[in-house]
Amino acid sequence: MDHFLSDNDRALLDKAISRAENLTEAQIVLATVQRSDSYAEIPWKAFAVGVSVAGLALFLYDLFLPQWITNLMILLHIALILAAGVILATMTMFFSSFARLFLPGSRKETETMQYAESLFLSHELFATADRKGILLLVSRFEKQVIILPDTGIRESLSEEIMKRVISRMTENLRRNNIRIAFEEGLDELITELATGDSMKSGNNELSNEIIEEEGK
Repeated sequence: MDHFLSDNDRALLDKAISRAENLTEAQIVLATVQRSDSYAEIPWKAFAVGVSVAGLALFLYDLFLPQWITNLMILLHIALILAAGVILATMTMFFSSFARLFLPGSRKETETMQYAESLFLSHELFATADRKGILLLVSRFEKQVIILPDTGIRESLSEEIMKRVISRMTENLRRNNIRIAFEEGLDELITELATGDSMKSGNNELSNEIIEEEGK
């Protein structure tokens, strides 16, 4: 697959990861996915909305501007209603911002979290000596950020801290500034987890290579 991040982005983030790991006790892995789920229901929801709106519009038109009902008129109404549904459904396949209108916030959060958990396990991010791995996932379609800390560092990352990191990253994610979002997140993790031992040496137990996936 084509990388979403450029070679320069990955090089800069590699340095940022190393710096963050040297200033904290964490092993940090960055990941970005195009979408965490296929959301097969989105086009159907858009179709239903299009059909409903078009049907209501034609009903009101006929109510206030009555005309002779003919077979041709009935067929024209049916065609217009179906066309409205098809147009909206098709738009969800080409315009992510439009598709997100039919995706509840709770569903986005749930699917992105499940994808992050699956990624954490499939890439064995738990395989550190002190269980201090942290997955920082950006899901681009959902505009969601997930922070998944392992058991050895979970106490240091309270819900309040993670919300603060996510909030800072999300501002740039909305503008599709993925690299900047990651850099902001790493800076915030340094602020919260810095041990005071500037640039301490340690084993790099997890690869700094950024995980990039298409998703589902």
